[in-house]
Amino acid sequence: PVRLSQEIIAAKAMLERSKAKLGFAPASLAADKSYGTAPFLAWLLSWKVTPFVPVLDRKPQTDGKLTRDAFVYDRDRDCFICPEGHDLTYRNITVETGVKRYKPATAACRACPRKPECTNASVRSVIRLVDEEARETVRELMGTNAYNINRARRKKVEMLFAHLKRHLALRRLRLRGLTGATEEFLLAAIAQNLRRLVKLSPT
Repeated sequence: PVRLSQEIIAAKAMLERSKAKLGFAPASLAADKSYGTAPFLAWLLSWKVTPFVPVLDRKPQTDGKLTRDAFVYDRDRDCFICPEGHDLTYRNITVETGVKRYKPATAACRACPRKPECTNASVRSVIRLVDEEARETVRELMGTNAYNINRARRKKVEMLFAHLKRHLALRRLRLRGLTGATEEFLLAAIAQNLRRLVKLSPT
């Protein structure tokens, strides 16, 4: 969706701005699942930023056929191996989406006794994302103590934004332009911080 892609673009811009102005980027980033796309996770890892983000997975449409998980990926040979031991070799890539497609030899696939439970097409194909290794790296982080701690911290930050929307009526900006939006948001943040300071002040 366009909205999600714009949020990722904005997140990249903020990290780049932090690096340019402060000389460093955060060591880690916690975000919701909409940020868990393969390209963004790979981008974060290239910046040495640890992504504590759920990996965005699309539910496969299998129609009762063998799922992609039934095929073993051989990283050294860059191919998949089907349950019957046949190789599915790399055939092409869709550059726009970063999707690589793998297929077996046509004769071997058509003669396979398990073809009816594998595919209705002339041959079975399996896809793998160019940035699949980034997804695998992030999956290994899920469930770790560091992952759980960072996810809890993210919720605290989200509560501040929820407070801005609900109690300070910042659901919609009233001033136009980037300057106006910046000023309005800063005023709201100041008001929010003052409210918190009052609660922290000794009585």
